[in-house]
Amino acid sequence: MTTALLYDGTAMLGRHLQRIRHAPAILVMTQTMPIVFLLFFGYVFGSALAMPGADYRAFLVPGMLVATAANGIMTGMFTAAQDSHRGVMDRFRTLPMTRAAVPLGQAAADIVTTAAGLVPVLLVGLAMGWRVEGGTLEAAGAFGLLLLFRFASTWVGILLGLLSRSEEAAGQLGGATFMLPLLSNAYIPTAGFPGWVRVLAEWNPISAVATAVRDLFGNAPVPGGSSWPVAHPVAGSLAWCAVLLAVCVPLAVRRYTTGGR
Repeated sequence: MTTALLYDGTAMLGRHLQRIRHAPAILVMTQTMPIVFLLFFGYVFGSALAMPGADYRAFLVPGMLVATAANGIMTGMFTAAQDSHRGVMDRFRTLPMTRAAVPLGQAAADIVTTAAGLVPVLLVGLAMGWRVEGGTLEAAGAFGLLLLFRFASTWVGILLGLLSRSEEAAGQLGGATFMLPLLSNAYIPTAGFPGWVRVLAEWNPISAVATAVRDLFGNAPVPGGSSWPVAHPVAGSLAWCAVLLAVCVPLAVRRYTTGGR
C-alpha cells in the first residue's frame, strides 16, 4: 500500500511539475507577488512604522516568507478546482491508482516549487538589509517549518477546491484568503491591536509560524503577554500544522474518492 502510494504519488508529482513547466506564467505571478509586497511594505509602510530596538525590514522578511507559505491555500484551491471541474479527476478515478496519490502529488509539487520560489524572496530580503542572525541549525529549522506550513496550507486549499462549486467560486474564495496574513503578525506586531482583534490575530496559525520563524532566524524575540500559540511559537506552529493535516488530508482524499457523491 505504501509502495503503491509512493509510486503513484511520484507519477502525479511529475504530472504537476510538467503542468507548471508548460504554464510558467502562473508560477511567475505567484513568485513575483511576494517580492512586490516585500518591496511595497518595506519601503512604503516601513518608512512610517517605528519599532523601538528593532528594524522593520528584518521583522518583515520572515513574515513575508510565512505569508508566501500561506498562499498554498489559494494555489491548492485553484488547481484542485480546475482539475475537478474540467473532468481531469474523473479520468484519474478510472485508473488503477491509489486514491490519495492524486492530491498528494499536487501537494508535493507545490512544495518543490515553493522551495525554489523562496530563493528570490530571500535574495531581495538580503538586498534590503535582512540577515539570518541565529545559528545554522535554527535557520534550517525555520526553512523546514516554512515548508511544513506550506504543505499543510496546500491541503487546506485542495480540500476547499474539491468542495467548490466552480472554478470561478474557487478563484473568488482564494482571493479572499489574501486577508489572512493581514489579520496576523506577518506584517506588523499585534501589540497595538484592539483586545479581541489581537486575540483573533494571535490564534491565526500564520502568527505562530511567523513568530517561530523570526525567533529561529534570530530577527525578533518572542513577544511577551501573547496568546499560547505565539508565546510558544514552535510548539504552536507544529500543533497548527498537525491539526490542519489531520483534518484536511482524510477529508480531501474522501472527497476526491467519492467525487462529491
